Amino acid sequence: MATVYILKSLNFDITYTGSTTDLIRRLKEHNNGECCYTRKYSPWRLMYREDFIDLSAARKRERYFKSCAGRKFIKKNLFSQ
Repeated sequence: MATVYILKSLNFDITYTGSTTDLIRRLKEHNNGECCYTRKYSPWRLMYREDFIDLSAARKRERYFKSCAGRKFIKKNLFSQ
């Protein structure tokens, strides 16, 4: 089982998209400053997740979310309130 996730920084107007096979461990790593990119923007809150059968399918969806069309989808569907 694999998960694509979208995090929102609680202190900055920034999101982070990633994929993992252990979402709880990965979220702890982001919030504990163990990830180079996300360290300076913590703490993070989980905003969205999608589960997949395998990591390759999750990574494909992650690439979509990081594309221009994917970022528009995220902005329209997750943060349009």
